[in-house]
Amino acid sequence: MNAFLNVLEKYEIEKDIFRRGRLATLQVNMGDLCNQSCNHCHIEASPKGKNIMSKKVVDDILIFLKSNKIQALDITGGAPELNPNFEYFVESARPLVDELIVRSNLTVLFEKGKEHLPDFFKLNKIHLICSLPCYTKENVDRQRGTGVFEKSIKALKLLNETGFTKRQDLQLDLVYNALGAYLPGAQDSLEKDYKKALRDNFGIEFNRLLTIANVPIKRFKNYLESNNEYEKYSNVLEDNFNPKTIETLMCRTFLSVGYDGKLYDCDFNLALGYGLKDDRGNNMIIDKLILKELEERVIITGEHCLACTAGSGSSCQGALTNESECLAPVKEDKKEAVKEYYGKILKTQKDLKTSACCSIDAFPEPMKSIVKNIEPE
Repeated sequence: MNAFLNVLEKYEIEKDIFRRGRLATLQVNMGDLCNQSCNHCHIEASPKGKNIMSKKVVDDILIFLKSNKIQALDITGGAPELNPNFEYFVESARPLVDELIVRSNLTVLFEKGKEHLPDFFKLNKIHLICSLPCYTKENVDRQRGTGVFEKSIKALKLLNETGFTKRQDLQLDLVYNALGAYLPGAQDSLEKDYKKALRDNFGIEFNRLLTIANVPIKRFKNYLESNNEYEKYSNVLEDNFNPKTIETLMCRTFLSVGYDGKLYDCDFNLALGYGLKDDRGNNMIIDKLILKELEERVIITGEHCLACTAGSGSSCQGALTNESECLAPVKEDKKEAVKEYYGKILKTQKDLKTSACCSIDAFPEPMKSIVKNIEPE
């Protein structure tokens, strides 16, 4: 029995409760081609990616959208903008859905032949969700590669100049994901920190910050194992299971389409190859999908589902619950609780479990002088 099923049993939650509801968002993964190779990428995207969605599959999706009223189309990758059929897909799909989301890594805007994308996004009233795992250069470059932070800041300024955040139909959201083996901090608090830092330091505005927990599969699992942190992170996810996330899990109303048209409950199941099957055991494909057949189907789950149900919960749209809903009970003797935490748990810097997203360079000058007096350990 996997760890997720163990947790459900502990909380007396029946596995059959995980059933699909009415489809609200069709998420399309256009392939694993990307101009970055990030440590946390669950589909292992890179400049060498070869799984690229064809125009035939794009057309199959467009036919589905014309026949079925779906609220939102969520386009992801890799870097979906690098797919040769990306712009055709966006222009054709835009009239068919209320909301069209594009998930961008920002730096793709500076790839050859992509300089026009900010205006293209504006023309098609795209809801942009962009990756920026921190507001400091050190942390972003450590996770995504040297020079990524500066390019990301330049791209955000360009998007602001194009009109994003200045109009209601030009929404620009950012995505935070932790840099190591810990959960994201409280979404509301991090959003305030991000907005202040980006506004004060760079004059950048954005609408919302979405906090997403890294899923320990594929490249991120390899990263954890190479740093001897896989077991630690698995325990963090299991220990912080939050039953209040279950009703709002994205897999209830999302459907993920792979580059080859195969269907999955979510993008993580896509990465693991956990495809939806019909009654005869064949892969379900978008060009043969009958929407009614999806509703009430049992969702395919696994240990990786702990990442979506830990702490405040995690989805492609950020946290699933409020910060206050996932806090552990406070001991009556607060002084003893603090002594226990700092005396028994936090012995060294490596034991820190928060997701503070800053470096000393980001502190105000008065704080820098104080930090110098703190013992390194």
